[in-house]
Amino acid sequence: MTIRTATAADLPAINAIYNHYVKHTSITFDYDEWEIERREAWFNKLTDSDGYYHVLVKEDDQGEVIGFAYNGEFREKLAYKVSSEITIYLHHECHAKGLGSALMQTLLEKMAHSPVKRAYSVITLPNPASIRLHEKFGFQQVGILTNVGYKFDQFHSVAILEKTSLTA
Repeated sequence: MTIRTATAADLPAINAIYNHYVKHTSITFDYDEWEIERREAWFNKLTDSDGYYHVLVKEDDQGEVIGFAYNGEFREKLAYKVSSEITIYLHHECHAKGLGSALMQTLLEKMAHSPVKRAYSVITLPNPASIRLHEKFGFQQVGILTNVGYKFDQFHSVAILEKTSLTA
């Protein structure tokens, strides 16, 4: 299995993975599936960031994209540019252990060589597997926003996790 920098050719696979979670889970608070044009604009913004942001994909042994990870803007204001939010998604049928860890490791290594100094992740609760993955890589929970989202006829809380050291 390979982890590599994503290309525009990967966007349909990335979109398919993400849109499954939009339709079937509250892991993302999006209600509507992403159109490919939106995914292209997202990709262009992240890849045109002077080395701040990265988009990675994980391929299976047949070269099919089975997961992706990226870091992007934490908040819009310029002073936040040294902080970045990370996101990892695996194809919903991938249950092999270590796939998320491999993506996280590679993303954090890329970020360590960038101008970003802190990483954040916002995780819909409950999600013990995601919390454990982040803690394994030194993230600490720094807050909970209670009932901040509403999807599938129920309220959802999110945890905010922070990693303060991204040294190489």
